[in-house]
Amino acid sequence: MAAEVTSALIPHLVVNGAAKAVEFYQAAFAAEVGGVMPDPTGSGRVMHAHVKILGADLFLCDDFPEHCGGVARAPQGASPVTLHLCVANADAAIAKAAAAGATVTMPADDMFWGDRYGKVTDPFGHEWSFTHPLTAEQTAAAQARWAEFMKQQAPAA
Repeated sequence: MAAEVTSALIPHLVVNGAAKAVEFYQAAFAAEVGGVMPDPTGSGRVMHAHVKILGADLFLCDDFPEHCGGVARAPQGASPVTLHLCVANADAAIAKAAAAGATVTMPADDMFWGDRYGKVTDPFGHEWSFTHPLTAEQTAAAQARWAEFMKQQAPAA
């Protein structure tokens, strides 16, 4: 596969059902497919796929435990890794991913660090977060809410 790679760091996901994952990433994140290389043995699995999401490269493949010492590498639950997307509208991006089949694990909210932020888990066990910057006024309000929350969490004197 000789698709042009433009990222210096490329996440490479292992999933169960890479062909379906490519379709999901197209629907959820408007992924552009750079190429898909099926397993030449006819197993129906994908040896390598390359997509671009918001201009960033992402590689993925099906799990091939028979080539990894019998060890499955696809998430057996939630993955400990989060893939982060900076988008124009976090709420809309989360809604689009949910409509494509993702599970919303954290609805978007204004965060004290100055972004609107939320998360989903895709049907293949990988977590995705979405963010867009807040205005100065929105950031100040989020920081005030956070400060109040932290006061309530402090142990009583």
